[in-house]
Amino acid sequence: MNGESVGDGTVGEKAAALLSAVHATGPFTVAYSGGVDSALVLAAGVRALGPDGVLAVTAVSESLASGELGAARALADDLGVVHLAPRTEELNRPGYRANGPDRCYFCKSEVLDTITAVARDHGFDLVATGTNADDAADPFRPGIRAGHERGIRTPLLDAGLTKADVRAVSRLWSLPTWDKPATPCLASRIRYGIPVTPHRLARVDRAEAAVRRALHRAGLRSEQLRVRDLGDTARVELDTEVATAAAGLTSLTDGVAEAGFGATPVVVDGFVSGRLNHERPPVTEEP
Repeated sequence: MNGESVGDGTVGEKAAALLSAVHATGPFTVAYSGGVDSALVLAAGVRALGPDGVLAVTAVSESLASGELGAARALADDLGVVHLAPRTEELNRPGYRANGPDRCYFCKSEVLDTITAVARDHGFDLVATGTNADDAADPFRPGIRAGHERGIRTPLLDAGLTKADVRAVSRLWSLPTWDKPATPCLASRIRYGIPVTPHRLARVDRAEAAVRRALHRAGLRSEQLRVRDLGDTARVELDTEVATAAAGLTSLTDGVAEAGFGATPVVVDGFVSGRLNHERPPVTEEP
């Protein structure tokens, strides 16, 4: 694995570039979601600076999916890193609640302001995120602007690591997150233009848990799973090869309804990353 080619170099070379970037940065706090990107930044910090040279901070709010905090804490514990989980209040920001295409800017502003304050309280002047080279090239990443404005460090981007590189280096280092599916915040499931509310976030979370249970009982497994709140429809997105079989599961549609969608029609379709970025928002908002 160490000599396997990824992008413009071997996995070992990518790992070395990351460690060099982290070492040059010095002690920092990681805005740590527990996903593949931030987990690698945390692991690189431990390798380059020692466990005392990094602090893991996970923002906790209504937009964090169930189970994510526990998994993040377990990995931080395994790495020997202090892990903190302050409450953040994205829903207090009107720009976030309005759910326009720039929603992530307001979310990241809240999260990074909170994490920066926690970092300073614990003696860390710098904060780093898991932004990678692919993220930086994505035109639908308004949250990155919030990081730029606050001087947030991006070791993966500095080392030129793409998403494929991140997974390859994570596998090289035997991190359990190396093949973890992307887990964006729950607000990303709500179509632009539909206000983000605690009710909508909670029912999406419950619906995704219900879909997982229905798939498990049917002997089906989908690496990707999203329940999209489209206002007049709930769309369940799964791996394409699973979606057709899952569409016939009454337990799946019933589970989504019982999660809080009620009589809202449920559509099962193949997963498309970032799909809501390309779909036209509703003409009028729901009350």
